[in-house]
Amino acid sequence: MNQLEENINSIDDRLSKRHIDLDPSGYFIIYLDREAQLICAKHFTNVINEKGLAVDPATGKVIPAKGKVNRTAETLFTGRTAKELAVKIIEQTQPCPLTMLDHAAYLGREFTRAEYALITGTEYIQD
Repeated sequence: MNQLEENINSIDDRLSKRHIDLDPSGYFIIYLDREAQLICAKHFTNVINEKGLAVDPATGKVIPAKGKVNRTAETLFTGRTAKELAVKIIEQTQPCPLTMLDHAAYLGREFTRAEYALITGTEYIQD
């Protein structure tokens, strides 16, 4: 790994550990469907409680940040490219299923990473 890659990875690692507020309109689980050559994004709704934690609107239970969660997605979005997926979610879906600019920026970064992994055949794990 060269110095530039090390610097970029260091910046990304540091910024991935910062506090972010959760989007009250929900969250996305992003994955690849390699057979169909698609980037997929499942949207799940949530409510943010008084402690700032995401809560399942149906059960009132806190949604854990790590580990497997058994919930049904509100919507499945798919696209052949990062841009196509972002346009479907942000421009073509009303009401838009995200309400925070930092959430939109995060999704753009993740969709681009997923697109790169789809093209190169490398593993994609959502940050």
